[in-house]
Amino acid sequence: MAERNHTAVTEFVLLGFTQNLKLQVILLVMFVLIYMLILVGNLTLVTLIRTDSQLHNPMYFFISNLALLDVGYTTIITSSILITLVSERKVILFTGCALQFFFVCIALSCECYLLGVMAYDRFMAICNPLLYTVFLSKRFCVLLVLGSYLVSCVNAIVQTIFIFRLSFCNSNVINHFFCDVPPILKLSCSDTRITHIVHFTCGILVVTPTILIILISYIYIAVAILRINSAKGQHKAFSTCASHLTAVTVFYGTGSFMYLRPSSKYLMDQDKIISLFYTLVIPMLNPLIYSLRNTEVKKAFTRMLHRKIDFH
Repeated sequence: MAERNHTAVTEFVLLGFTQNLKLQVILLVMFVLIYMLILVGNLTLVTLIRTDSQLHNPMYFFISNLALLDVGYTTIITSSILITLVSERKVILFTGCALQFFFVCIALSCECYLLGVMAYDRFMAICNPLLYTVFLSKRFCVLLVLGSYLVSCVNAIVQTIFIFRLSFCNSNVINHFFCDVPPILKLSCSDTRITHIVHFTCGILVVTPTILIILISYIYIAVAILRINSAKGQHKAFSTCASHLTAVTVFYGTGSFMYLRPSSKYLMDQDKIISLFYTLVIPMLNPLIYSLRNTEVKKAFTRMLHRKIDFH
């Protein structure tokens, strides 16, 4: 009888950050600038890797795929943020909300797998340099990327089904700037215990194997670096891993804090800031991490500038 009295939700209202008009204008300008930096930084990095023959190796192939992934899901997130800041009716359809969550879930899961793959790449490059191009052939690298997307897609399908099969009847106002798990589950009038378990389990299944790959790879890398006699050789070997280690620390630190917590620990205003960090700030920083800390990328960028100057 209670189920009959519930009105099915056909759309959600994204509350966003603030209702203050002056603050909305400031945030609008800030987010547009951040998105432009993400586009310019990541697409420049992709162009550099694709056009410079000296960057045609597995490591940079994975970096270029990571950059394209960052552009893709930040476009989804930014468009959602702009709706909450510009539109009077901050509405997203039920199906639109499900699709938004589905694609963001694929992107974030795939980013985890790609970071794990990149750790394996660094392990092969430092610990087995003679077999590096044999084991990480172009075909195998493509299969690793496609496999990452496939497993991420399965994860996203499972989570989307379990979350959006719930009944939503208490309210349709999502206290967030996009369709994320914690604020959506707060709106449900169904029993969400199974959904919480599924969401937490999926997170563990994504994070645990990739973290193990990264940890094991870097244990072997550390041992290999310590065996190098010269300090210059040690520094050169470590410098090839520094950018990846930085990206891993920042991404997994914020992502794990956001999703691998008990549901009772969620505070929506705090979570908006954390979500903002891993959905926009990290994709903005990644091109800087992979370029400023990478000598080969800086040299390739210099060569590209020289080609442009010579052309003009």
